[in-house]
Amino acid sequence: MKDKDKDLIDGRIRHAWHRIYRLYNQRANSHGLTISTGFILMHIDREGSPSTTLGPRMGMEPTSLSRTIRSMEDQGWIKRVISEIDKRKVLIFLTPEGLLKRNLVRDFLREFNERLNENIPKKDLEGFFNTMNILDQVIDGVVNLDGK
Repeated sequence: MKDKDKDLIDGRIRHAWHRIYRLYNQRANSHGLTISTGFILMHIDREGSPSTTLGPRMGMEPTSLSRTIRSMEDQGWIKRVISEIDKRKVLIFLTPEGLLKRNLVRDFLREFNERLNENIPKKDLEGFFNTMNILDQVIDGVVNLDGK
């Protein structure tokens, strides 16, 4: 991280996210996954998920989501099933192989978060979450950048 970015809040967040992204990407690649496929695996409900709800839940564009879902289906990790209640809806379910992949992702995320929780004092963690909530409010325009 460049010295001039050390005092910029967004610079620190960007730096940390890039490091987390690289860590996630290395782990995902070692299991034949990508970060996108890992996030999708984590967001598919046991009772199936419409693909139209996955994109907004993960902040993923429809084109990227569609391409990734197609790839995951080709890999045999998910299957699409037409809803019996509403024939216009297609639900996405994990296959047994997809469930194994999701368990790998879940276990890694738990391990990583446990390591963070073990190394960050509770008070600092509470401050971090408060700061992130304020950041969301500033971005959403609830709090003005001048603090009013």
